[in-house]
Amino acid sequence: MTPSDIRVLVVEDDPVAAAAHALYVGRVPGFTVSGTVHSGGDARRHLEQHAVDLLLLDLYLPDGHGLQLVRTLRAAGHTADIIAVTSARDLARVREGVSLGVVQYVLKPFTFATLRDRLTRYAEFRATTGEASGQDEVDRAIAALRSPRPAALPKGLTAATLRAVTDVLRAAESGLTATEAATDVGISRITARRYLEHLVESGRAARAPQYGQVGRPELRYRWSGH
Repeated sequence: MTPSDIRVLVVEDDPVAAAAHALYVGRVPGFTVSGTVHSGGDARRHLEQHAVDLLLLDLYLPDGHGLQLVRTLRAAGHTADIIAVTSARDLARVREGVSLGVVQYVLKPFTFATLRDRLTRYAEFRATTGEASGQDEVDRAIAALRSPRPAALPKGLTAATLRAVTDVLRAAESGLTATEAATDVGISRITARRYLEHLVESGRAARAPQYGQVGRPELRYRWSGH
C-alpha cells in the first residue's frame, strides 16, 4: 500500500463473493482493501476504527438494506464514496442511491474487467482537482464517472445468454448441472458449462461434484449471489 492508494471496504454478506470482490479490488493498481465485512453493523464498526475512501457495498445485508446503511453513515458524518453492488434492477432504488451519494452501480454477476473499469473511472474522477477552466472540463470530469465503457465478456459469451443461464440457476434451489442448464436455456451442454464456469469465476456461483450415479460424477452448480 502507498499513501495515495484508495482504501476500499468490501461489504458483502456472502463470504465467497466477499473474498472474490476483495481479490478483484486488490488487483487494480492504486487501490487497497481496508477490510472485508459481512453486515452493516460490522461496516459501521470498521469505519469507526479505520479511514476508508470507498465502500464496495452489497445492497442486501443480513441486518438491513444497504441504502439504509448509507443513510446511517451520512448522518454519522462518514463521507466515504459508495459503489453499490447488487442484482436489483429497480430504477427507483438507483435514483434513491444517487441522492445518497452512490457514485456507481455494478450489477451482479460481474467480471473482474467490469469492476476494474468502474474503479479506474472512479480513480480518474477522484483525481480531478483545482478549478475547471470551463463547462467542457466539468463535463469531462463527470463523464469519467458516469459513462463507463461497456465491459467485455470473455470471447464467445453473450450478455443475453449469460442472463438466461443466470436466471435458471438462481431459480434452481438445489442447483443445476450443465446438462440441466443446457436443457432449460436451449443451448448445448458445452456452452452451458462455459457460462456456469464464468459465473463461478466471477464469484456468483459455486460448484461441487454430484456423486451417486454410474460413471464419472457431474458437477452441480449453485447460485451464491443475490
